[in-house]
Amino acid sequence: MDAENKQYMPWICDKCKKELILRKVKARYLEGNFEVELMKCPVCSMVFIEEDLAMGKMLEVEKGLEDK
Repeated sequence: MDAENKQYMPWICDKCKKELILRKVKARYLEGNFEVELMKCPVCSMVFIEEDLAMGKMLEVEKGLEDK
C-alpha cells in the first residue's frame, strides 16, 4: 500500500475502547519533571508511548540524566 492510499487509523484504548488524543502529560524521571505531548485516553488517562520514542529519544534523555 503506498502513502496516497493510507487512511487514518486512530489508536484506541484497550481498556475503555476510546480513541486516544494528543495531550500534554507530566513525566518524571530521577529528579527531573518533564511535560511532553503524548497520546492519552480521555477516559482512564492511560498514556501510550510509541516504541520508537521509548527506545530512541527517551532512552537518550535517560542516559544523559543518569550520567550527571
